[in-house]
Amino acid sequence: MSYPALLASGVVRTYVDNDGQPVRVLDGVDLAVEPGELVAIVGASGAGKSTLLHLLGALDVPTAGTIAIGGQPLDGLSEAERTALRNRTVGFVFQFHHLLREFTALENVMMPLRIGGVPEGEARARARGLLELVGLGPRLHHRPAALSGGEQQRTAVARALAAKPRVLLADEPSGNLDWHNAEALHALLVRLAKDEGTATVVVTHNPSLAARADRVLHLADGRLVAGEVGPERGRDAVR
Repeated sequence: MSYPALLASGVVRTYVDNDGQPVRVLDGVDLAVEPGELVAIVGASGAGKSTLLHLLGALDVPTAGTIAIGGQPLDGLSEAERTALRNRTVGFVFQFHHLLREFTALENVMMPLRIGGVPEGEARARARGLLELVGLGPRLHHRPAALSGGEQQRTAVARALAAKPRVLLADEPSGNLDWHNAEALHALLVRLAKDEGTATVVVTHNPSLAARADRVLHLADGRLVAGEVGPERGRDAVR
């Protein structure tokens, strides 16, 4: 049986505010993302987009509902089991690259593989291939301080893909970049989703990135609502 790379059904997330009152941030979210598909999630600030991304990536646990990655449900897993599944199957890209300053681009991309027990030679070859794929072949041995903002973020994308995850989750990945570097990153994310067969979910306010997605979903009132397909839809979605 074939499963979506990422599946969320009836996901609810409730927090308790400072007055002890429950606040329902997500109210029955349903989402299915196939391998190689790029989905953009847009919505007002504070709508719960980052909360949803954390749940999809097994960084948090829903109050109700189920999430499955590659057909593996997350509910019922221990913290250690959830962490292991996350490390094997999910890559993350954030607005800030969070590269380790004392290590080269190559070493940063190797890091998750080495932590996962991959032999050094294999990890080095995989990291080198990914950095060449994102256009950083000549910059393998540069530390983050010697890389431009766009190069740092491309290194972060390569690192997120190092372990060949089923799912790539990106939270405002171009929010800290100028227009030129942002456009290059957007094109890269689209290409890598297809080439690597990775189910990709991006939270963004950027109309250009939304316009490149296979689907745009609006998060409002705790639920996802589908938008239309096409560049004009992408521009309207983030206004």
